[in-house]
Amino acid sequence: MNTSCKEIQLDGAPVIEMKAGGYYAIIAPTVGSNIARLRDCRKKIEILRYHKKSPMKKLVANPCTYGLPTLYLPNRLNHGVLRVSDATYQFPVNEGRFQNHIHGFLHTRNYSVVEAKTEGEKAIVKTRYVYDEKDLFFDIYPVKFQSDLEFVLDEEGMHYSFTLTNLSDKQMPYGVCNHSSFQAPFVKGGKGKDIRIQIPAIKRCIVNERRLPTGEVKELTAYDEKYVKGTQLVNKVPIDNDMYLVETGELDGKPFYGAIMTDRVTGKRVCYEVDEAFKFFIVWNDRGTKDYYCPEPMTWMIDAPNLDLPPEVTGYVELAPNESKTVKEHIFTA
Repeated sequence: MNTSCKEIQLDGAPVIEMKAGGYYAIIAPTVGSNIARLRDCRKKIEILRYHKKSPMKKLVANPCTYGLPTLYLPNRLNHGVLRVSDATYQFPVNEGRFQNHIHGFLHTRNYSVVEAKTEGEKAIVKTRYVYDEKDLFFDIYPVKFQSDLEFVLDEEGMHYSFTLTNLSDKQMPYGVCNHSSFQAPFVKGGKGKDIRIQIPAIKRCIVNERRLPTGEVKELTAYDEKYVKGTQLVNKVPIDNDMYLVETGELDGKPFYGAIMTDRVTGKRVCYEVDEAFKFFIVWNDRGTKDYYCPEPMTWMIDAPNLDLPPEVTGYVELAPNESKTVKEHIFTA
């Protein structure tokens, strides 16, 4: 496979196609710069959930459950309330069942392509979105910021970088999550029931019936230990917001911070390495009846701005005016 990086039309929409190091990727700038497809062509591993017949139509209709979307802000806000040190904002309640705001807005925005090029054996894409008065959400959340994403594809897989910069004169809550939707099964001819996930959990964060934290952080049970041991079945059984505080684990005897998914029949693995700023992982799989599962790294606990807990527990952070913060991730097969 030759290294390339170019704009193509996919399902009637413009996307950036990347080829490098035996990997193939599609970036969808018009849908929050979602990594709409990621495939290891050598090992025939379909890493992320991708609908081959109507990829963009499905992605636009379900931007959180296809590919790898970047969320700002993470997960849920209780009744849509966002409390910041210098203001309180009221987001719309868009999760009617539990009366919360969920997932923010950035994952649906139309990003500009700043750069799409090859550099040696690497394919590189950079995209940007400036959130300001032109965005319809600005009346609700008048905090100007810039979002920059970089994707580098090479023989080691997909390298992802996400930077937020506060362009306002206000404090900006900094919470990042990826609603990462991984394909089940991910090997050709495989079965979802053969996938096991490993996450280096150290504590479980308890959620209530509205899927909000109770404030309790508990020791791991025998069920939770399955994540640590890499024996947790992640498809064909329901997983509903298992939230954990995590630490550095291991991959083949080396330090590894993130999640490892293994097809136990073939031994093939999908490795999702994340920045240590992601203090939490939450796992959800839409009742386990569909072709995907979501191990989601989060920099803060669900509803962190509203919790009566210290920031060192919740992961709550703010950006001062003109301050930037970057997180990185790496997805590859083994």
